[in-house]
Amino acid sequence: MQITWLGHSGFRIEIEDAVLLIDPWLTGNPSFPQERRAEAIDGATHICLTHGHGDHASDARKIGAELDIPIACIHEIAEIWGDGTLGFGKGGTLDLNGAKVTMVNATHSSSLDFGDSGPRYAGGEAGFMIAGDSHVIYVSGDTDIMADMDWMGDYHKPDIGILACGGHFTMDMDRAAYAAKRYFDFKTVIPCHFGTFDLLAQSVEPLAAALPGVDVRTPKVLEPMTF
Repeated sequence: MQITWLGHSGFRIEIEDAVLLIDPWLTGNPSFPQERRAEAIDGATHICLTHGHGDHASDARKIGAELDIPIACIHEIAEIWGDGTLGFGKGGTLDLNGAKVTMVNATHSSSLDFGDSGPRYAGGEAGFMIAGDSHVIYVSGDTDIMADMDWMGDYHKPDIGILACGGHFTMDMDRAAYAAKRYFDFKTVIPCHFGTFDLLAQSVEPLAAALPGVDVRTPKVLEPMTF
């Protein structure tokens, strides 16, 4: 199994017979080298969206149409976008080429940008539990700490956490570390949603320092991490 950071909150996860693009915001992402776009999306089988904000969802339809692959997303986004989507809801599980992807709760907001007409409600924000190849990956999506993490950690038992932790819009490093220690038993933590903008934390050192005994990996864009 391989997990590759695409910058910000985007990931490429090769698991079972699936190649999942999680929140693949590439166009205009200052963390992503535009000349390597083809490499990033090559062979992808599905796109998975945590919510509708532009720094997560704005490239999804273009990539989906280009590769002729479906977008797994919350029901309301699927209703707005129509063909090419796999709409489901929190608690629902999709089998994506052997990878079991369950939508779980997050606490944030979600909208789609319709230009001059303003944002449009896009269902609830979410995270994912992705099971396959003897691992369970928790993709937090944009979220703060929430009590739901208690049962989510106990029920799904993820060993890998991909945690938004840049602060301002999501948990910061201290809050993400608190959530990881209180609610989960991660073997590996991969931080995301940091460093992209000046508003966000630029270093993951506080997270690593707060989680002794956990393999906190500082991701490098387009450098695969193998598990």
